[in-house]
Amino acid sequence: MSLALAPAAAPKKLNILGATGSIGRSAEAVILGAPGRFEVGTVASGRDAKNLARVAKSLGARFAAVADPASYADLKAELSGSGIECGAGPEAMVQAAVRPADLVVGAIAGAAGVKPTYAAVEAGLDVALANKECLVCAGDAFMKAARRKGIKVLPMDSEHNAIFQALGGEPIENVETMWLTASGGPFRTWSAEKIAAATPEQALAHPNWAMGPKVTIDSASLMNKGLELIEALHIFSIPAEKLDVLVHPQSIVHGMVSFADGAVTAGMANPDMKAPIAHCLAWPERVATSVRRLDLGAIGTLTFEKPDLDRFPALRVAMAALRAGGAMPTILNAANEIMVAAFLNKKIGFNDIARQVEAVCEDFARRNAVGAPADVEEALAVDHIVREKSLARLEGVGG
Repeated sequence: MSLALAPAAAPKKLNILGATGSIGRSAEAVILGAPGRFEVGTVASGRDAKNLARVAKSLGARFAAVADPASYADLKAELSGSGIECGAGPEAMVQAAVRPADLVVGAIAGAAGVKPTYAAVEAGLDVALANKECLVCAGDAFMKAARRKGIKVLPMDSEHNAIFQALGGEPIENVETMWLTASGGPFRTWSAEKIAAATPEQALAHPNWAMGPKVTIDSASLMNKGLELIEALHIFSIPAEKLDVLVHPQSIVHGMVSFADGAVTAGMANPDMKAPIAHCLAWPERVATSVRRLDLGAIGTLTFEKPDLDRFPALRVAMAALRAGGAMPTILNAANEIMVAAFLNKKIGFNDIARQVEAVCEDFARRNAVGAPADVEEALAVDHIVREKSLARLEGVGG
């Protein structure tokens, strides 16, 4: 009897937003490794015209869009003679999102990914979500629109995808606790004093994952785990008090679910983003990948520990924002993006990230400016205001 996965009846049509980032590159590998299973209509990225053109040609896309208008000439030149249409700017990004497709991959990093991904939802297209800001910045409005349109939001981040698979379709009422796991990053065993003196180069040296710089810094501070808790609240419609974090340095168990009867299920795989990406792209089917198979006998030991909120205060700040709700996650996320960029540019120290983010959150709380955004546009407006206030704070002229 053959163990090969049965081919899909027809290729699944995909639009890929964020085609040149780490998620996009892994998605490209999955698609090329499964001939005949997928058909790519559009690809989009922020400003990397050369790589976007390469991906568009590699995947046989019909339309490519770059967010930065200044990159349009380069993109057009790179695609010359290919027959692939191209565009630039916010309207082109939305066009890339809403062209007919079975699934839209939302993987543009940062707040820039919110509008095009939300446009796909409003167009009634299912979304595989890898952009945190859609849910951290505008979670209530985003998921409300998804329910109104009757579309599926598939979690593509490794932790949420593991939870999605571990749930097995069980009603959320049966869940006692949802655990997202954290590798602990490069500073897991460092003293508080050593962490305070950490350089950007040290923070970017993640032990398990290859990611973009912003996400890697968030992983080093454990802020990423706080943002993922906020995402989980919206994706799974689960109360904040049922969400928790465990540090798991082997990065084999990506998420666990404890049920009312005492049973616990876990989503496990070697740390490779092709696994959750393939799950989302092919869902509800499966597609074979080149992901290295898990050999628990060779690994031998899996360890878990509670996060140290004293050495990693960013997670404490994020968990407070999770419990506060309203606009506080939006404020947290925007302030964090500004402070991470400042750290990468060596303008502030590593511990200043959490300290300054907390100060911005407290400032908005004192002003009572923390009501939940009514829609995505309002959430983006709050995001913009917080960024301006955070920059002013760094310059010493406001806050």
